[in-house]
Amino acid sequence: MKKNRMLLFFALLAAALLCIGCASGSDESGQKEQTEQAASEDAESRTESGKEEEDQAKEEEKTDGTQGELKHYTAIIDVRDYGKITVDLDPNAAPITVENFVKLAKDGFYDGLTFHRIMEGFMIQGGDPNGNGTGGSSETIKGEFKKNGVDNPISHVRGTISMARSQDPDSASSQFFIVQADSTFLDGQYAAFGSVKEGMEIVDQICQDALPTDDNGTIPSDEQPVIETITIEE
Repeated sequence: MKKNRMLLFFALLAAALLCIGCASGSDESGQKEQTEQAASEDAESRTESGKEEEDQAKEEEKTDGTQGELKHYTAIIDVRDYGKITVDLDPNAAPITVENFVKLAKDGFYDGLTFHRIMEGFMIQGGDPNGNGTGGSSETIKGEFKKNGVDNPISHVRGTISMARSQDPDSASSQFFIVQADSTFLDGQYAAFGSVKEGMEIVDQICQDALPTDDNGTIPSDEQPVIETITIEE
């Protein structure tokens, strides 16, 4: 009898130990699953974080390093017998216009063209391959001004550079003008895209020397000031 009780005791003890072993194995399995899940989530987090950093780096490449501002450009207009007019371009006010102007200048489009329309007390206009106000490049661009649905903050004051166009608001191409005297009546109707930093005395001299043949500022072809080149600095 005593022997049977001993056997029963050891049987119960073995059963109890077996149950404890099962529970322990279950805990270890659960801990392993939790560890693997945490590692997976951590890897996904690192991947997403890396992607965000890569996207941010790409955006920064488009800027000049200043938050929210596009790359800065300076245009140097070298006018034969007169000198250089340095113009700061503003891509934040008129990004399409600046991109178009910079591309044409870098391609050498303006080299050798002229200022064909000059009106003292108003502006000088150039960039027409035909030299008479009828020409342009192979493309036209959207007019970036208020009446065409674009909020352009640049006012047409002395020194402002802006795009010439026909009655079509999206007809600007290569022709541009530099305002000699404040002409704010043009605001909201033409795409201003920068201002003269140095060389306004050259604009003044060109206006003083000009002898237009009509009230529209038409200059004879052989008297038109020549643009030697327009150089872009970044």
